[in-house]
Amino acid sequence: RDQTGRLALAHGGTIFLDEIMDMTLRMQGLILRFLESGEIQPVGEPSLKVVNVRVITATNANLEEMVKAKSFRRDLYFRLKVAHIAVPPLATHATDIPELVKHFGEILSSGNDHESIGFTPEALEALTSYHWPGNVRELKNLVEVLMMDQERKSVALKDLPPEMCDPSD
Repeated sequence: RDQTGRLALAHGGTIFLDEIMDMTLRMQGLILRFLESGEIQPVGEPSLKVVNVRVITATNANLEEMVKAKSFRRDLYFRLKVAHIAVPPLATHATDIPELVKHFGEILSSGNDHESIGFTPEALEALTSYHWPGNVRELKNLVEVLMMDQERKSVALKDLPPEMCDPSD
């Protein structure tokens, strides 16, 4: 069936390419060619099509190291590195965790017709001490899982996953 590609759909707007470190070298070449020319060739069409999009990318890998290892194209790296925004890991901003927990609870409760849950001081202390390898997504998922028990009004230390309660992890 006929289907419009993502770049064509984004014409006049913005496209977000997440986890760009996972792109194959072949795909990196195609993206680089598009970024240089602004042209795409839709599958099955004989002519090129000009597309005007803003491209935003994200990665959790060190692309400079990938360039050195020749697993990410140097020319694409410099083409993409126009405005770099480093987002620090959640573990380095532990003081934000209580506010994020509250925020996620409010968002999730508004969409599910039940009240947000609270956290005991001990539970919040455990959350702020945890290293958060999954960053903010892991925190949001935890709040969502804890809110599934609609009888629970407050989260205690015993309600958290064991790895979050053991400071040696």
